[in-house]
Amino acid sequence: MAGPAALLVSIGHQAGALRTLRAAAAPHPPRSPPQPSHSQTLCAGRSGPAWHSLGEEMEVSEPGGAQELEEERKVPGKSPKEGEESGDLSPLSPGEPRPERLAWPGLARHETLREMALRSKMSRLVEATSQLVQVEQTVLLPLLQQHPFPLHPKDSIEFRNICSHMALQREGQQFERDLHEAHQCLKTIIEKLICSLAVFPSDSYIPVRSALRQILQNLLAM
Repeated sequence: MAGPAALLVSIGHQAGALRTLRAAAAPHPPRSPPQPSHSQTLCAGRSGPAWHSLGEEMEVSEPGGAQELEEERKVPGKSPKEGEESGDLSPLSPGEPRPERLAWPGLARHETLREMALRSKMSRLVEATSQLVQVEQTVLLPLLQQHPFPLHPKDSIEFRNICSHMALQREGQQFERDLHEAHQCLKTIIEKLICSLAVFPSDSYIPVRSALRQILQNLLAM
């Protein structure tokens, strides 16, 4: 059996993990795929496959081609470098994607969905940890002073260590693994508390047990 001191130690580790999680969950600039430079876009627009696929092909070396181009530049109201600076010798139709916008469409969409899922999972972890600390401080601690019951402080220590390691990653596969382990560790802490409350001789543990079950349900919500 453990007394209030053991619970206070566990709460301390969980509170430390909560601070770390909130810092790790702070917004940070997303990584974006590398964009081609203006010169690369211009070159690709004149000779690349995407240019030919739009049917906008021009051979200046053909007879009369240079003369026609020179005459076109002399039209009033038209800048000589209008086509050169834009990289497009003829405008695209409204809503038609430019060649550079076609790069990495599937990858960008996959990353966005993955980031949304990770953000949701992190949010549930932060919220569940906050609720657990609050329930332990306001409800569980007074009960423990009357009826000591088994506690497992090592789980809270492990939980804090996982959160600290996860905060150093911020992204990538290791971050996802740490986030999954943190979820599992907090789930174990809550489940062990629910089981430990069964030793109470009266129904005084029922409200806190119900609160813990609700926290667990929110943590595992999809």
